[in-house]
Amino acid sequence: MKYSLFAFAMSLSVVGAFVPSITRPQRAPLSVASSPTTFRMSSMESDFGSAMPTKPDETLSEKMIKAATEYIGYIGGSLGEGVPEPQELDDLRKARDGGEPKDISAKLYTLMCEQGMLYDRDENGVMTPTEFDIKNNLDVPEVKAEFGYLYKYGMNLIDNGLIDAEDCKKIVIERLIERTGLTPQEFDEWLGY
Repeated sequence: MKYSLFAFAMSLSVVGAFVPSITRPQRAPLSVASSPTTFRMSSMESDFGSAMPTKPDETLSEKMIKAATEYIGYIGGSLGEGVPEPQELDDLRKARDGGEPKDISAKLYTLMCEQGMLYDRDENGVMTPTEFDIKNNLDVPEVKAEFGYLYKYGMNLIDNGLIDAEDCKKIVIERLIERTGLTPQEFDEWLGY
C-alpha cells in the first residue's frame, strides 16, 4: 500500500468537486521605459485573452469519461512487468465506453479501492501486488489513513451526486470493510465515526 492513492489523487483531475481549483498565476504587465532607442510594445498582450474564443464547458459525462480515460492510462502504465491488469480496469473501460456518469464513477471508485488494497507502489511508481496483511495490521497508522481516505472519497462522491448511496455502500462493504474483518459498526468506530 506504499505510495498508493495519495500520489494518484494529487494527479487525477476527476471532476471539479474533487480537485482544488488551480488558477494560472497572473503575469505583471511588462514595463518598457520610454526613450528614443526603446521599442514600445503594443497593448496586444492585454487584448490577446479576449481575442481567444471561450472554451466550452464540459458536460458531466465528458468530465467523467476524461477522468476514466486518465485513470485507465495511469493504472495501465503503472503496473509492473508481468503484473496482470485487474478485472476492475476492464470494468472501468466498459463503463467509460457506455458514458453513464454514475456507472463510470462507481467503477472508478471500485478500481481506486482495489488499487489501494491490492498493490504496492515502489519509488519509481511501479505497482506490484502487495503481500501486506491488512487484517493483522489495522493498528498501523498508514493503513487507517488509507482506509479513511477511500471511505471519505466515497462519501464525497455521494455528496456530489456522482454515485448512488446504495452502490457506494456495497463497494465500501465489499472492497474495504470485508478486508478488515470488522463489522460495519466496528469499521466506523475504528475510523473514528
